[in-house]
Amino acid sequence: MMQPLLMRLRAQHPDCEIHVLAPAWSTPLLARMPEVTAVIENPFAHGEFNWAGRKALSRRLASADFSHAYVLPNSWKSALVPYLAGIPRRTGYSGETRYVLLNDRRTLDKTALPRLVDRYAALAEPATNTTPEPRLHSTPEQQLAARTALGLPLAVAPVVFCPGAEYGPAKRWPVRHFAALARKVGADRTAVWIVGSAKDQEVGDEIVRLADGAALNLCGRTSLEQAIDLIASARAIVSNDSGLMHVAAALDRPLVALYGSSSPGYTPPLSARATILSLGLECSPCFKRECPLGHLRCLEDLTPERVLAAMQD
Repeated sequence: MMQPLLMRLRAQHPDCEIHVLAPAWSTPLLARMPEVTAVIENPFAHGEFNWAGRKALSRRLASADFSHAYVLPNSWKSALVPYLAGIPRRTGYSGETRYVLLNDRRTLDKTALPRLVDRYAALAEPATNTTPEPRLHSTPEQQLAARTALGLPLAVAPVVFCPGAEYGPAKRWPVRHFAALARKVGADRTAVWIVGSAKDQEVGDEIVRLADGAALNLCGRTSLEQAIDLIASARAIVSNDSGLMHVAAALDRPLVALYGSSSPGYTPPLSARATILSLGLECSPCFKRECPLGHLRCLEDLTPERVLAAMQD
């Protein structure tokens, strides 16, 4: 969601250095963005204050002599470090009493900018009407190295399933639907690989069990970098609304994105090759972690047959 902002900044200032302060886990992702010069590890957990740690990080940033900081999260804690570092220009949207911490405050018009990616990109001035689509790099050599390291067939073009969704169950297509789709896709011996984090391993195992072995569970076996390269070489991806969905879109692969409690109008996959499936029920999007009505019809009623048809379009 942030990369289009970096693209605009790079286009406006071709010789600039762009350093991204981000969690350590995201470094492999940022390394695939050509706009990024370097990554600075953000050591703070979500909601953590850690005054001493923020002062120490501020001193590091001050010694680097940055001229401009773009603060994307809306919290005041996120704006505190650039302020303490004395970075001359600090840009971000107004919110959480950040009047002193930011000296280039913008007022967000959510109606004019319904998508998160547009809100971030609009911080670069002068803003244009068209937001560029994120694009990650993955070379054939990197894809070959990932498969070799994982002991996977080198000549196979798999269908990749991404069944995880960190936010909660209301964003996860049912396991039995993934399994039914795996059986249908694998009927002609097409390989189905399940990709996700270690937290998704149990879900992946259940899909394999219900699919009678028609899929291979790689959840928890890959690094993020390897997951990127496996997705980059897939013939198609089926994914919940998750981080890997956005990775697949940024790699410009054929993608079917499944939406339940979340909104494709706010965080859609940014690719012309993505097909969004959302039933648009009157109760959705509710943005809840679990279905408040207890039926999860927004995903239960999204059938494997409909997803398969979208894959074949």
